[in-house]
Amino acid sequence: MPSVITANRLADGAVVFLDSGMGWVVSLQEAAVLEPDEGERALAQAREDEGRQIVVEPYAIDVVKSDGQVVAKALREAIRARGPTVRRDLNRP
Repeated sequence: MPSVITANRLADGAVVFLDSGMGWVVSLQEAAVLEPDEGERALAQAREDEGRQIVVEPYAIDVVKSDGQVVAKALREAIRARGPTVRRDLNRP
């Protein structure tokens, strides 16, 4: 099953995805969609970024393509990809 690598950016906690250039992007649509044989190499790269304190807790998530869009299979990951579920204007300082 195709997958993408996700993590949280250490600087600000944002959900990020590994792109085809082995950089981190905030959009699931910009993430590199990996076949199973590519996933381990990409995850190893992500773990190196974790060691450099760029991201924290990288892992692979299963995705599907639907109407030309990349969609996370698991509900939890679909929610993470969409962003916070609380109103940002209510954040406390």
